[in-house]
Amino acid sequence: MAKQSIFGRISTLIKANVNALIDSAEDPQKMLDQLVRDYTNSIADAEAAIAETIGNLRLLERDHQEDVQAAAEWGNKALAASRKADELRGAGNTADADKFDSLAKIALQRQISEENEAKAIAPTIAQQNEVVDKLKDGLNGMKVKLDQLKSKRAELLARSKTAEAQNKVADAVKSIDVLDPTSELGRFEDKVRRQEALAQGKQELAASSLDQQFNQLEDMGELTEVEARLAALKAGGSAGALGS
Repeated sequence: MAKQSIFGRISTLIKANVNALIDSAEDPQKMLDQLVRDYTNSIADAEAAIAETIGNLRLLERDHQEDVQAAAEWGNKALAASRKADELRGAGNTADADKFDSLAKIALQRQISEENEAKAIAPTIAQQNEVVDKLKDGLNGMKVKLDQLKSKRAELLARSKTAEAQNKVADAVKSIDVLDPTSELGRFEDKVRRQEALAQGKQELAASSLDQQFNQLEDMGELTEVEARLAALKAGGSAGALGS
């Protein structure tokens, strides 16, 4: 009964559609991990059941072989007894000849008994051989499925890590997007531009103040010349340019 249950589990697991299970799972990775555990445990159970079945089969085969050998031995004993009886009867010893014929009959009866036991066990041996072959095929199929599950799990994990890395890169690129006015880099660039504008304003203001100072010097030079000419007039000179 236990072997039949194991065989049923093997058939069910072999027929399972891995891709369909993955598509319907909320968390494919957890589902695959559980499937790997289930398959591994089922394979261990199947191997134990198959080993037990093979052991019982070998016992049956050994018993069958012993029955066949025993039947052959009893047949040889019957032949030997029959020949001895013929030999004694030919020598005129009828009493001993009958005795060996009786022994031959007993041996033949034992031979028939052993042959019947061998025949009776033969169908069971054939059936058990079929069961063992099916269990072995099922076990091999489960091992193939287990390899597929492990490959799917590795593929899924690799895809998950790749997607995670891509998302991190995308987030990083977005955070330093120079075209994004709300980003830190955009605000820093705006601050720098305001500082540059302020410096430019201060430079222009300083230049304007310097020009004004030079203009004041020119005005003072003109006043000095006027005073000089006025002094020359008072001294009796003309109002023309000095030194003319």
